[in-house]
Amino acid sequence: MARTMDHEQLGVFYLGTTFDPATRASTGEPVMYDARDLTTHAVCVGMTGSGKTGLCLAMIEEALIDGVPVIAIDPKGDLGNLMLTFPELAPADFAPWIDPIQAQRDGLTVDELAAKTATKWRAGLTASGQPAERIARLRAAGEVAIYTPGGDAGIPLSVLKSFRPPPAALVDDGEAWRDRVEGAVSGLLGLVGVAADPLRSREHVLLSTLLDQAWRDGKELELAALIQRVIKPPFSQVGAFDLETFFPAADRTALALTLNTLLASPSFAAWTTGAPLDVPDLLFTSTGKPRAAVLSIAHLGDAERMFFVTLLLQEVITWMRTQAGTSSLRAIVFMDEVAGYLPPTAMPPSKKPMLTLLKQARAFGIGMVLATQNPVDVDYKALANAGTWFLGRLQTERDKARVIEGLEGARAAAGKPFDKAAMEATLAGLTSRVFVMNNVHDDHPVVFESRFVMSYLAGPLTRTQIKTLMAPARGAAPVAAPASRPPSATAVGQRTVAPGGIDELFAPGASLGPALLGVVKVHYAQAKHAIDVWRDLTVVARLDPDTAGDFWEHAVVVDPARLGTTTAAPDEGAQFASLPATLDARTVGKLDDGLAAWVYRDAPLTLWAVPALDLVSRPGETEAAFRGRLAIRLRETRDDAVDKLKAKYQPKLDAVAGKQRTAEQRVQREQAQATSATTGSAISIGASVLGALFGGKRSAAGKVASAA
Repeated sequence: MARTMDHEQLGVFYLGTTFDPATRASTGEPVMYDARDLTTHAVCVGMTGSGKTGLCLAMIEEALIDGVPVIAIDPKGDLGNLMLTFPELAPADFAPWIDPIQAQRDGLTVDELAAKTATKWRAGLTASGQPAERIARLRAAGEVAIYTPGGDAGIPLSVLKSFRPPPAALVDDGEAWRDRVEGAVSGLLGLVGVAADPLRSREHVLLSTLLDQAWRDGKELELAALIQRVIKPPFSQVGAFDLETFFPAADRTALALTLNTLLASPSFAAWTTGAPLDVPDLLFTSTGKPRAAVLSIAHLGDAERMFFVTLLLQEVITWMRTQAGTSSLRAIVFMDEVAGYLPPTAMPPSKKPMLTLLKQARAFGIGMVLATQNPVDVDYKALANAGTWFLGRLQTERDKARVIEGLEGARAAAGKPFDKAAMEATLAGLTSRVFVMNNVHDDHPVVFESRFVMSYLAGPLTRTQIKTLMAPARGAAPVAAPASRPPSATAVGQRTVAPGGIDELFAPGASLGPALLGVVKVHYAQAKHAIDVWRDLTVVARLDPDTAGDFWEHAVVVDPARLGTTTAAPDEGAQFASLPATLDARTVGKLDDGLAAWVYRDAPLTLWAVPALDLVSRPGETEAAFRGRLAIRLRETRDDAVDKLKAKYQPKLDAVAGKQRTAEQRVQREQAQATSATTGSAISIGASVLGALFGGKRSAAGKVASAA
């Protein structure tokens, strides 16, 4: 029978229903998981066929519905199934994603299997108390996007074009700064097959010194520039040794040639194009809608995967340390098949940032969720930091022993008791989609059956399927905006000399035509919101022969790099357009005032604000990043309100629960008394019958009654 449940409770995830191991059936009681418990991280363990992927996808679905963004690292290609949500549950929606080989194996056509699958999904959702309308709610609540670093099937990510310096806020955080440098260098060297110890490897020390120096100067280093600096470093001393003693020129050249293989590789271009690896943009859309960013790395080699995962985790840590602390769940970082990235003994580049997140992310409201089907290949001492364990069916006794070891450590770290024998017995009886949830925030483990997922589980997505799903997003790439004012046709002739007081510069590659160039240092300040920022603006205003009045009226701010190299003299054979007749000695003296007026009028510092929450965006903060901060502020406000309501009504709920227990005890007592009276009557009747049958042997009948 279908159940109707209130799934949309504030700040909780609907994971499934409790399961009775004795009867091997669901009890129908919903398992609601407090989202804030995820800030102490979670581990999901289960062999192939245990339902581990479905449970993790269900958790991501719940997060999106609750407005929590997710970064999901996908080594196998399964997580892209989050995009396969069909509110109508129509067979035609499933048909394009049906495996023809599976249909043939089942003796069905693709359309027949699609109809059968649609019926299965509708029945499964209904049985788990989820109306089809909930799929539409999921799609409206958040966006799913598949990113393919080093590939173009999904949204490509640019991670090798340049090594961007960390935010200025991290300069004073020595540990965070060193971790960022170390992670970037370890990942890069791993990508070219150089196993380098950060403390002992001269390759690592040299590259770290180069990056550290450039970043402290606020400079980005493209890979080509980094390679050049390897050959000719901008320093001559490394520690107590001169550069040539520490790392001779011939050896530096060999390292540069090794790194240059990346630039020479035809596949290198895929790492230099696409969206920048920016955490706020992964978490939220430009309109502030939470996103499940699926980072698909199934197409990459092992070294490339390790490089990207390391770089991504370091980016998350850098972003995390610029956020304010919170007790609410700000975001989830999920990784499927974590084995190999967090091994028990080895120290790959990915392990250190992963350990950092497990130890520090809680204070910032970031929940790590790690999944694996190979427990023996994961450092369970590290996972003792996880407060919630989802344990599914395991394959070997060795796997069970390792899980028990990690689980025992997690309970001990939380100061909670642990019944090892009971847990071993429970794990031995698990079946598909049945899990033990051991949450240190609860009094005891819960056995539950995971709910039916709303996303269609089509299996690992192929490159073609990802390309089909993400075609609309790739087609929505921003197009350069046209100039604010197209140049008018101008007469080309002899050079016109600019009036006195104007310096002339020539930018052959800019194709601007005659223009005024102004460089301004602007100070934006507002005490109320602690805004105090300086900006250097390069302003260009095109000049036509008929320009009159305010020469800066149609000025625009430009990137100085667009101007190219400027010279004091024109190239040979250059052609010249006429200058406005009104640009004379009298008007030149007013250009500075006119530029200042234009800056005041047309170059404001734009900030977003929510007065009700007294929240204002930071200078330079993108709209997506600000909306992300707004989302966590609203979630904090909501969680505080829920806590206050619970505190207010908890005494009343406790009183009602006490009355209920008293009533239940009275019913049990009266039932026991009624049973006793019924039994006594039956014995008396039986004794009377025996007396009637055996005549004078009443004493024997009495003894029978007493014995009974």
